[in-house]
Amino acid sequence: MAGQGDKDQKTEKPTPKKLQDSKKEGDVLMSRELATALMMLAAAGWLIAAGGWFVQSASELVRRGLTLNAADVGDFDPAQALLRNGVDILLPLASLFALALLAAIAGPAMLGSFGWRGKSLQFKGNRINPMSGLKRMFGMNGVIELIKALAKVALLGVIGYIIIAQNLPAIMALAGSDLVGAIGLAGKKIGLAVLTMTGGLVVIALIDVPAQWFQRNKRLMMSKQDIRDEMKQSEGSPELKQAQRQRRHDLLSNSARQAVTEATVILTNPTHFSVALRYRPGVDAAPVVVARGRGDVALAIRELARDAAVPMLEYPQLTRAIYFTSRAGHMIAEELFVAVATVLAFVFQLEQAMAEGRSQPMVDVPPTHHYDPEGQKQTSA
Repeated sequence: MAGQGDKDQKTEKPTPKKLQDSKKEGDVLMSRELATALMMLAAAGWLIAAGGWFVQSASELVRRGLTLNAADVGDFDPAQALLRNGVDILLPLASLFALALLAAIAGPAMLGSFGWRGKSLQFKGNRINPMSGLKRMFGMNGVIELIKALAKVALLGVIGYIIIAQNLPAIMALAGSDLVGAIGLAGKKIGLAVLTMTGGLVVIALIDVPAQWFQRNKRLMMSKQDIRDEMKQSEGSPELKQAQRQRRHDLLSNSARQAVTEATVILTNPTHFSVALRYRPGVDAAPVVVARGRGDVALAIRELARDAAVPMLEYPQLTRAIYFTSRAGHMIAEELFVAVATVLAFVFQLEQAMAEGRSQPMVDVPPTHHYDPEGQKQTSA
């Protein structure tokens, strides 16, 4: 039971394939607070840059609308009047719409979530499932959203109170000002208020974006079994195989690759370790380790040996013993001479052995050279 629990624990970071699949499903990094802050920034910028233009256009529209002469009555043309009066007011509104559109696009783009995902629009029954809705409302996400909403209201409320308290004398004085001056002052105060409130929203967004990133990463965490299953599903991909092969190939230096191709035999563990041995009678005093590796390096050694037609034999205990007691370019430990000599004798007669159907010989590794995959010596019971 404990092993099953460990297997199902989601302790691993999501793989690139997992992240890509989640994006296709519509599960992307999103922050409503960032979108709101950007929209408010666009509105504040518009008020500061084009607010006067809009007020002037609106006042001109009202003035022309309330001004009539004989020509307007005698030659009444609704289309021309609408065009003449509407263009002036539509231009500043169009600039506001363009800024709002840019802000709406900038939010997902900043989070790397911009794009069209058709799967997110497909019908999903759990979206209308009352139980799923209750879980969202009363689950941890619901609590987090409630805390965020309360914090937003509190922060913006405090900012609003400070703005009103500081500008209350100026607001009260508007009643005694002329209309044009009052409108201009009100516009400046409103622009300043919106900009200040936007600053509060930006602070909230700067807190919300990392929180959303953390929650999404936690939601996409994988168990070791999930990663193994994904690797099994992807084994048939030629592109993935080629990428893995290239990566393993790059792990070995040129000299190591050359040494592997000139090796006499490759001993394997069979998957975690590889040791390349060279023995040239009359030249080498004893078998020499020309390359060794574990994990991806071991796989790279095996691939090179396969391409170079170097014999490969599985001797788990002997391979670990050589790996943990010898370095590349050095002779094997003296205690392993007999075991390695048995293997080499078989390799030198490999073609005859295969023709006769003989299996590879058993070898005895001294108990002092028994190692587990972590390099710890194994003690006999």
